[in-house]
Formats: sequence, C-alpha cells, structure tokens
Amino acid sequence: MIRILLVGANGRMGHAVASACGSEHTVVARVDSVISDGVYNDISFVLEKSDVILDFSSHIYTPSVLQYGIKQNLPVVVATTGHTEEELGFIKEAAEKIPVFKSGNMSIAVNVLCRLAAGAASVLDGFDIEIIETHHRNKLDAPSGTALMIASSIEEITGERKHTYDRTERSERRPYDEIGIHSVRGGTDIGEHEVIFFGKGERLSIKHIAEGRELFAQGALRACSYIVGKPAGYCDMRTLLMECGPESNNKKVW
Repeated sequence: MIRILLVGANGRMGHAVASACGSEHTVVARVDSVISDGVYNDISFVLEKSDVILDFSSHIYTPSVLQYGIKQNLPVVVATTGHTEEELGFIKEAAEKIPVFKSGNMSIAVNVLCRLAAGAASVLDGFDIEIIETHHRNKLDAPSGTALMIASSIEEITGERKHTYDRTERSERRPYDEIGIHSVRGGTDIGEHEVIFFGKGERLSIKHIAEGRELFAQGALRACSYIVGKPAGYCDMRTLLMECGPESNNKKVW
C-alpha cells in the first residue's frame, strides 16, 4: 500500500484522486489552502508518515511542497502547471536531492499524443503545425501546460521549430518553423487538445478529448507507484512510458 500525502486535496483533482484510490494507494494526509475538517492548511504541519507527495494545488505552492519533500526525504509528483522559469529551476534543483516526477498532463493517452505528434512532425516536412487547446472557463494558465508539452515534444524531435502564442502584434506571414498555439476557454470543458498538420491540399489532425477527471487521477496514481523507491532525479510521463509500457512486466504501474 502506497501512502500518499495529497496537496490540493479540496480541489476537483484532489477529490478525484481520493476517489480513485484502490487497494494499492491510500491518502494518509491532506493539505489545502481552503481549511476544512481533517485537512492541513500548511504542509509543514503534516505529522503522518507517507511514501510520496502528490501535488495538485498551484504552481506557486510547488517550492513549499518540494522543500517539505527534501526535508522529509520524500519523492514528489508535481501535477500542477503554469510554473514560472524560477519555479521550474527550483524543481530541477530539488531533483538533485529527491526523486521528482513532473508532467504537464497525467493522462497516459495525452502523452502518447505527444509521441505521435513528434513522430508526424519528423516526417511531414513542409507542413505547418498548429495546436488548439480548449478548457473550462476557470482554468488559470494559458496556454495550457499540455499544449506546451506537445509543442516541446515537436521542437525536440525537429530541432528547428519554435512555438508562439500571441500573434496579435505581428504583420508578417507565418514562418515555416513556427508552431502556433491557441487557447479556448469556456463552460465546463475538462480538456481538449488537437494538433493539426497543414500540407498542400491535405490536413492531418491528432486529437485528445478528456471526458472525465478520473483519467488524470489514475495517471497520477501510476506516477506515484513509479517514483516510490527511485533514486534522486527528474522524470516525467515519457520516462514512465518507456520503462513501464506494454512490453514491460511491471503491470502494477502500467
């Protein structure tokens, strides 16, 4: 049984994680800025023993979570997005002392989408690439962490493309080496990401639609299973897929 210290416990994803726990995971302590019964409002007050910290709170709280993880020598799964460059630097520094797992999206299928998009970009020479992401009206960051993750996967494989978000101040034609990202916000949409490759007289689209938050909770629990017992270092969902994919015998994680 893996004991989880859940940060952001009173949020939608916090409730989803608690509901998704089965025979292999249990939440032993909860932390949230919103005070309620049985929930700490400061991670430094937590007394329960845990095996891993799962953070679904806010990027601004990530440094505090990592500092607690370092102090207690606990692995941390960072499931928040919207981090500043300074916060990302702190995550990498913390990974030198403890195991840190970070992903812009905890869905296994979204991470497969990243691999598919990167593969398509490597062979569709001359195609324009655009990413469209849609989320509920209350989402704070734009573009989404997932959209940036997809763009990064394509940039890594091509070595020449760079993503752009805001074109409002431009008065020039679209550069070939550009990856455009567009954000749509409204209603209660959980999340949709589409990568479109525009060629001459043809178009290829790869899309992922999230139909419930349970899939993110399940992915986060898999990340917890994966990182417990690992040495200090930085890893992400791609690492998990490579080491624990269908060809692996580690069915607990996959």
